[in-house]
Amino acid sequence: MDASRRVLTNADVLVVGERVEAVGPNLEAPDGTHVIDASGGIVMPGMVDTHRHMWQTAMRGYGADWTLTQYFVWYYLEHGKTFRPLDIYAGNLLSAIESLDAGVTTTVDWSHGLQTVDHAEAAVDALQEVPGRFVLAYGNIQAGPWEWSAAPEFGDFVSRRLPGGNDMLGFQMAFDVTGDPAFPERAAFEVARELDVPVTTHAGVWGATNDDGIKLIYDNGFADPRNVYVHAATLSHDSYQRIAASGASVSVSTESEQSCGQGYPPTWTLRSHDIPVSLSMDTSVWQSGDLFSAMRTTLGADRSREHLEAHAKNETVTNCHLRADQVVEWATLGGAKALGLGDTIGSLEPGKKADVVLIKNENSPTMFPLLNPYGHVALQAQRGDVHTVVVNGRVVKHEHRLVDVDLAKARQSVESTVEYLQTTLGPEAWAAGMNPEIPETKILDNPYQYTEFRTASTHGG
Repeated sequence: MDASRRVLTNADVLVVGERVEAVGPNLEAPDGTHVIDASGGIVMPGMVDTHRHMWQTAMRGYGADWTLTQYFVWYYLEHGKTFRPLDIYAGNLLSAIESLDAGVTTTVDWSHGLQTVDHAEAAVDALQEVPGRFVLAYGNIQAGPWEWSAAPEFGDFVSRRLPGGNDMLGFQMAFDVTGDPAFPERAAFEVARELDVPVTTHAGVWGATNDDGIKLIYDNGFADPRNVYVHAATLSHDSYQRIAASGASVSVSTESEQSCGQGYPPTWTLRSHDIPVSLSMDTSVWQSGDLFSAMRTTLGADRSREHLEAHAKNETVTNCHLRADQVVEWATLGGAKALGLGDTIGSLEPGKKADVVLIKNENSPTMFPLLNPYGHVALQAQRGDVHTVVVNGRVVKHEHRLVDVDLAKARQSVESTVEYLQTTLGPEAWAAGMNPEIPETKILDNPYQYTEFRTASTHGG
């Protein structure tokens, strides 16, 4: 429940207004307080997803069999540019609702489909329509970050829609660093510094970004402790040392990394460098949208790698070094700290914002006995066990049902987007897109079509 990972049994959580007023046994509640019976359940902080391409949720499961290269082909090279603002809205709306349903009270919208400011307006409209806590990470995979970040309309959008001081809607800049020694991304980093906002970047992704990008960021003075490096799965120890020295964090998307090819999920080496970790789901075009899966697969991947490393040296691991309470912390307080919100959310402590989740399901045989709460959350529970969700003191889900959420509207918006995409692509291209052919292009050397830079460290470019 807090940074010391305490477990309190038979205790109460009192929420007054937007904040946690008290935590402990036998609390006195003011007259008129609404009581939610949590007996037989687990009360925990709301979970935090630090990297989700929410705009792609309208295509849930479409890319189930994709590799990362096929993802690049579909979104970066061929069809991602066909998304209209209302399609961005549809994906964001559904994803935002899904987050709350799964007990994810804060989600970073890694929004790299913002080809125009109109797309960005639609993204924010959807986020503000849902009573969750969100961070817009503004990006555009169809243009160089040095271009879109310098556009006057971008600055105008930021001043109008993201003025700061709103802990329900945060702001990051989202772009990648290709490793080009000319470092054209410097201009975007300078804009981020002028705006005083963090940068989130895909780093250590096989075939896309590598150690050169980390070195450029570090050597040019942009290794800000607020940077969030996503995946960071194929880096050298020198790069991990640079990230650690800067005090930055890594967002690990284990399900995605295991399935798609970014690299082996890196928590086993991040721990050795003492780099802060948060968890994320990446995109529902592949994976599920809940952090229970992230916690479970992260434990499995980390422990598997540790065993394999030991076996290669003819040794035996006799104690698990990554424990369930650590991954639960990564999914809550770890995410909050990565977003600079560690003093605001991420744990159940008096004075913090009331982002609270109750795991309880009296109709499930897997919800008893509750012997090890951290182990139960990480390895037994699922999003169907999320009974109640409170965000900023407001009940947004109760008794397994969303509150004041227009799911029918989200369904209609998404159906419209799917119909549009199917019509635009045509039935043959739509069907083929679920397993797209790799075109004869330099996509393997460089998925970023806004630059001609190639690097021999990816595929011999």
